[in-house]
Amino acid sequence: MLKIVKTSLVIAASSLAFSNVAQANDINEALANICTIVQADDKGELRKKMRSVQSDYKLKLRDYYSGISCNGQSLIRTALSSNAVEVGTLLVKKMPSKDLAQPESDGKTLQAWIAEQGLQSSPISAELNGRI
Repeated sequence: MLKIVKTSLVIAASSLAFSNVAQANDINEALANICTIVQADDKGELRKKMRSVQSDYKLKLRDYYSGISCNGQSLIRTALSSNAVEVGTLLVKKMPSKDLAQPESDGKTLQAWIAEQGLQSSPISAELNGRI
């Protein structure tokens, strides 16, 4: 009897681990072309992508934002570099203001990075300053 319980627990644990890996792979596939969408400044496609990830996986932008890197940059930095104003302002509006003020993976805040790059005149920068 005890052996059956142990076997059942092992099977349940391994199937749970496999399903988490499978779901992570599905999410990665769902977000695969998000960098291209941001660079192309396709606001409608980005909205669709965000809605599908939210409905399929119950994730909001803040849940996966830090896990996405486009050539080593965050989504908002990519939008700023690509002059993708529509997408960049949407991303700034959708992110919680406290997250926008936090340092990113390189230790710099968005505002510090914008100043360093000389992008203060960007409408995305103006939107960011309005939110922080």
